[in-house]
Amino acid sequence: MKKLKLVVLSGAGISAESGLATFRGSDGLWEGHRVEDVATPEGWRKNRELVLEFYNQRRKQAIEAKPNRAHLLVKELEKDFEVVVITQNVDHLHELAKSKKIIHLHGQLFQSRSTKNPDAIFEMSGWELKVGDLAPDGSQLRPNIVWFGEAVPMMDVAVEEVSNADILIVIGTSLQVYPAASLVDYVPGSCKIFLVDPGAVQVSGSRKVIHIQQPATLGMEIVLKTLREKGDTD
Repeated sequence: MKKLKLVVLSGAGISAESGLATFRGSDGLWEGHRVEDVATPEGWRKNRELVLEFYNQRRKQAIEAKPNRAHLLVKELEKDFEVVVITQNVDHLHELAKSKKIIHLHGQLFQSRSTKNPDAIFEMSGWELKVGDLAPDGSQLRPNIVWFGEAVPMMDVAVEEVSNADILIVIGTSLQVYPAASLVDYVPGSCKIFLVDPGAVQVSGSRKVIHIQQPATLGMEIVLKTLREKGDTD
């Protein structure tokens, strides 16, 4: 029997329990920096050293992180469902949890890319990227991160995945960052939607959403139990 298609949309909340808090603080700053200075093309043109060091420190922190129970439960869902993970996170915790199909909307922290050719992407073995580190085409390497003001290359792929989902699980995202937040608008009317987040999250439209107001790890335990008790794995 063909498995139901389950799409997971994950945000910073799932990685927070692995010690990786969202970059943006309550004061709107990213680790003490203005977003415009470290996460925009303008910031890159103004001060490459600052931007590279900002992401070096994020990598240095992330390289020690391990997947938590929520990441592992997302992987476990593959026993019963056809699972696609769409993540707003740039860390590699879903990869470390061995999820099979992962779409990174905002790029990947442990990748660099050419500043001439956005399709020339390279895996990083360590945490440091410096001024003078060049791509084969001779251009300076930059983090493979989708900055504010840049297009989201994987958005069309993500829309296609959610458009034929039977179940959508949204974990640890406030659904405030666009265009990622708009993915909920593309799910079929018959799609069951679970929202795992301890806060009050506003979902656009009139869709019925099962909101589990718990952190990612506990919330995913509840989702998995609910799906199995209700027989949604068939």
